[in-house]
Amino acid sequence: MQEINAISSDSHLSGIRFKMDIKQENYNQSNSVGIVDTQYLNIEDKIKLENGIDFGPLTIAYETYGELNKTKDNALLVLHALSGDAHAAGYNSPEEKKPGWWDDLIGPGKAFDTNKYFVISSNFLGGCKGTTGPSSINPETGKPYGTSFPVITIEDMVKLQKKLLDFLGIEKFIVAGGSMGGMQAIEWTINYPEMIKSTIIIASTSRLSAQGIAFNEVGRNAIIYDPNWNNGNYYETQTPPSSGLSIARMIGHITYLSEESMHEKFGRRLQDKKDLDFNFDVNFQVESYLRYQGKSFVDRFDANSYLYITKAMDYFDIPQKYGSLMKAFKNAKSKFLVISFNSDWLFPSSQSKEIVKALMKIDKEVTYCELDTPYGHDAFLLEYEQQTKIIKSFLKEDK
Repeated sequence: MQEINAISSDSHLSGIRFKMDIKQENYNQSNSVGIVDTQYLNIEDKIKLENGIDFGPLTIAYETYGELNKTKDNALLVLHALSGDAHAAGYNSPEEKKPGWWDDLIGPGKAFDTNKYFVISSNFLGGCKGTTGPSSINPETGKPYGTSFPVITIEDMVKLQKKLLDFLGIEKFIVAGGSMGGMQAIEWTINYPEMIKSTIIIASTSRLSAQGIAFNEVGRNAIIYDPNWNNGNYYETQTPPSSGLSIARMIGHITYLSEESMHEKFGRRLQDKKDLDFNFDVNFQVESYLRYQGKSFVDRFDANSYLYITKAMDYFDIPQKYGSLMKAFKNAKSKFLVISFNSDWLFPSSQSKEIVKALMKIDKEVTYCELDTPYGHDAFLLEYEQQTKIIKSFLKEDK
């Protein structure tokens, strides 16, 4: 039995702490949504960004799983983290070996049950997987935007997602996201309170800490000082700043893990050798792992997108923007589920508790669970069994 600390707050349970016992179960991972197509919505009108710029036209890439009912009230929007995309579940082709990034939670009988919900996932503004971003073609020049792309915020990403929901004719829905996806969920709840029935915030925060900003800055500098970055104009040369982006990913990936998980997975074990080489080649397994993560990231991500997305995270500060968390959530209509992980040092549980306490002080219905796991920040992608139990229980009362 897995013991989980939890806080639940509603009109008659405000401030009460209780314990939840979670029984580990073997979930049937054959319950896939199957083959899915990524769709694209072209938006001719512009959106006003937080910096005051009217920006457009725009394209948003998205996928859907399950069926939208006649009353269009069974929609559930999932929001991805920094390196994610619209492909959250299933497979884009029979040849694809790896399913979508949240496949463990999305599908028939899973946490986000596609027998019940019409699940939507979109690539956010500034990304590089189909939605307008720095690598997209600027219609005014016929060339990629590069660094002429405007600096954006988390709120701007949500404004574009709102265009997608309007297109689909959805007026009320559930929103859920982990990490940076949780930041977007918070913005949704604050900016469009009448639309959100329930909000699920996992391994996230209401503002990026100085430590988080520092890691992002080091990653951006690795890219900017790569000779191939060329002030962001590397698309036509076909020589992207691969070294810089790889290093940025290596730095970021360290923050997603925990000391315990790194020790258990690698320790000080050597990579394919019995003795030290006494040189600067790979000696340890952890070095090999990080280099692999960096190289594989370069193959699927755009360096300029990394710059813009991490800057959007840096600017995210809900308490400063609204005066306090209580003021920010004042008009929220949804109920909340907040999940954190005790080994997450990138977005520690203390930051989730700040959100929970603020919601409780203004009498919002909120449930909080801190999960015991060795996986660090990455637990929101890995601890699907524990999350499934909690999310299903939370959504049982969804109407």
